[in-house]
Amino acid sequence: MKLTRTAFSAFQALQRNPLRAGLTTLGIVIGVAAVIAMVEIGKGSSAAIQSTIASMGANNLIVTPGTAASGGISFGDGSTMTLTPADAEAISRELPAVLAAAPVVRSRTQVIVGSRNWVPQNIYGTTPDYLPVRGWTDLAEGEMFSTKDVKGANAVCVVGSTIVRELFPGESALGKEIRIQNVSFRILGVLSTKGANMMGVDQDDVILAPWTAVKFRLSGSTAATAASAQQIALYPQQSDTQKANSPAPARFITIDQVLTAARSTEEIPQAINQITTLLQQRHRLAPGEPDDFGIRDMTEMTKTLTKTSSLMTTLLLIVALISLVVGGVGIMNIMLVSVTERTKEIGLRMAVGAKNSDILKQFLIESVVLCLIGGALGILLGRTCSFLVAWILKWPTATSLEAITVAVLVSAGTGIIFGFYPAWKASRMNPIEALRYE
Repeated sequence: MKLTRTAFSAFQALQRNPLRAGLTTLGIVIGVAAVIAMVEIGKGSSAAIQSTIASMGANNLIVTPGTAASGGISFGDGSTMTLTPADAEAISRELPAVLAAAPVVRSRTQVIVGSRNWVPQNIYGTTPDYLPVRGWTDLAEGEMFSTKDVKGANAVCVVGSTIVRELFPGESALGKEIRIQNVSFRILGVLSTKGANMMGVDQDDVILAPWTAVKFRLSGSTAATAASAQQIALYPQQSDTQKANSPAPARFITIDQVLTAARSTEEIPQAINQITTLLQQRHRLAPGEPDDFGIRDMTEMTKTLTKTSSLMTTLLLIVALISLVVGGVGIMNIMLVSVTERTKEIGLRMAVGAKNSDILKQFLIESVVLCLIGGALGILLGRTCSFLVAWILKWPTATSLEAITVAVLVSAGTGIIFGFYPAWKASRMNPIEALRYE
């Protein structure tokens, strides 16, 4: 018999008992639907977690000053100031693995507006590059201060939503002034809301201002030409006498840290190596000499969260695959019953010339068709469930073409695997005994 005629006979056999065929495919429908829904929910959750990590600065690298020591006692990270704004500019300009870099000068003090006051979690002096580094490109209102404001040490700032809520309840903060250590800062913009980070720290309780304004107006630092901070030499020239007799330590404008962002999570190790090499050259560190800076990243936190998300997705997938196995067992059971019921038919077909392979193919095709029909219905049901979860429960989901493709292949494979034994059993029957079966 040709394959087409064998397939036609298989379809005819399935049409004899449509209710039984429908109930048989129900296990495959549920299994495939579960696989697709679980994978899409897991994929959406993973994307949401990745987005949350990115909002907290998953690709961020924090370059901190070195450690001072005296008498064998270390004073901790940042106890000696070794970073400069020029270091941040060089990192941003010269390193291909770094997306951007921003100098940071930190301060924490009281902010006053009329009769209200508030102590922000952070007051950062930085540059406009801080926003792309932190992935904070969207402002709720207004605009970010400019590079011109940084060069001129202008008293302008951008505030977080918590500052607006505490100091300007029920009104817009745009264009208003706040006093920080008796210095009036004009608000140019309001940052979009980020919420708390994984440590529970409110990311919106922040004020961003030009680092020059924070450094020279708030922190009390002075310099020979503070009004033109960018023109101060990194290492001012000493006279020959000073160099020979009493070499003075180099004086230069320092910052608290440099916040950088790698172009991607995969490029974080490369970015760390490039930053290390660049700063060693800029700080003139000899080979083998300890670094006068440190680099911190969020690699471990990112790995932990990603691993947790992958684990949950895998567990959901395993549960869904169990449903597929149960559906496959159901198909095997029904096909064995079908072989028993159609013993005389099998004997008759063999008596008129059907080969063992024809019988095997017929029952195998029946099993595969049942599974493919169940797979198609399961895909439809799974996509519907995924849509309803996103619409009603507001859970994140993401369409997965891979899951749909795998579901089709798995459903066909289930029909072959679980339908093979009943088909093989039918093909091995003795025609004479089959005709005499009652």
